[in-house]
Amino acid sequence: MTIELSARAILFDMDGTLVDSTAIVERIWARFADEHGLPIEEILATSHGVKASDTIRRYAPSLDADAAAADIAAFEITQTEGTVEIPGAAAFSAELPPGTFALVTSAPRALALVRLALCGIEVPQVVVAAEDVVNGKPDPEPYLSAAQQLGVDPADCVVFEDAPAGIRAGLAAGMRVVVVGDTVDESALGLPRIVDYSSVTVRSGSASFTVVIGGE
Repeated sequence: MTIELSARAILFDMDGTLVDSTAIVERIWARFADEHGLPIEEILATSHGVKASDTIRRYAPSLDADAAAADIAAFEITQTEGTVEIPGAAAFSAELPPGTFALVTSAPRALALVRLALCGIEVPQVVVAAEDVVNGKPDPEPYLSAAQQLGVDPADCVVFEDAPAGIRAGLAAGMRVVVVGDTVDESALGLPRIVDYSSVTVRSGSASFTVVIGGE
């Protein structure tokens, strides 16, 4: 089945959507959980797609969440082995018309730029990172901010997301969402889904473009 989505902008999450850094993320949180005697299984089940500071506030409220998140980011940025591109992500993003896509990530900006570079993915003109918003995903603020910076109505945006928190953020922003990966969370029910970008193409138009999923 072929799905066609007309859009004026594409908004990408990063981890799990453009790049696969699962091994690093799990290693980082396991280190944090071990240091503070926290339940790693619970953290991994709820932290994906969420700002690190929000996860720290949830599981270690006695800590200075912003300082602890900065420490995690400083260590995480040195951990590059195991970061790989989601197949086809670089080629697909390169197909998009200039100025029509943004990165919307719960990671710090510096870490996001490192991971995109490792995977050969172009850095878009608009990047909304953890430090750029007050309310992180699942709040719609990050996606609404990206749409505003691109000058595009939320209804004309298509979000590519893998995490329940991000899927909920995109939907709450009034955007259409394409699920990347195999999440079984109820937030993904009924939404278009891809394993990677090997079956996703772009067809340009005069005022917008069309994302084709499953076409030749």
